[in-house]
Amino acid sequence: MDSEKLQRYQTTMVSTYYPDTSCLDDFVMLDGTEQSHSSDVLTLLHSGEVFIVNSRRRNGLILFKRYHAEFAGPGAAIGGDYDCDCQKVIPIGNLSLLSPESYEERQKAYLIRRQWIRLIKQITENPVPQQRVQKILDQFEQYFPPTTVADLPDVAFALLVGVLPQTAGMVRRWGSETE
Repeated sequence: MDSEKLQRYQTTMVSTYYPDTSCLDDFVMLDGTEQSHSSDVLTLLHSGEVFIVNSRRRNGLILFKRYHAEFAGPGAAIGGDYDCDCQKVIPIGNLSLLSPESYEERQKAYLIRRQWIRLIKQITENPVPQQRVQKILDQFEQYFPPTTVADLPDVAFALLVGVLPQTAGMVRRWGSETE
């Protein structure tokens, strides 16, 4: 009897939450523009080549995978086998991608990408969702102009730190002090 209830509950959970995992289908920036210009970057990512986000500029990419997003900031490697599962991207700042000229340069770029991932991991270790959103917003606002950060959609921040898009929207509007 208990196992039957548990199975019914698990089935309900899957059917209830599955549609929400495809939140990237109607991806629109806050200013209303569709993300068509990022399709060129996505094509580059799927080409199998490795690129480096130019470390001499304040730029980066938010890479949307199936269930999460990653940020690749200046100096980070993108593409290759590592990002073949990327579904959408948001270029941030004046994006500039470079081809690595040597094996050492490529290795250094992979190490930098790992550092960006570790930064986000540290933020996601906070058990309070609102605080995670506030911390990622603070990090982005320290590095990019406020208008650039304001134009990024809630779903980008939500998938970066593992919260619902509604939580990210609430924190962006009212701050992390809301219940």
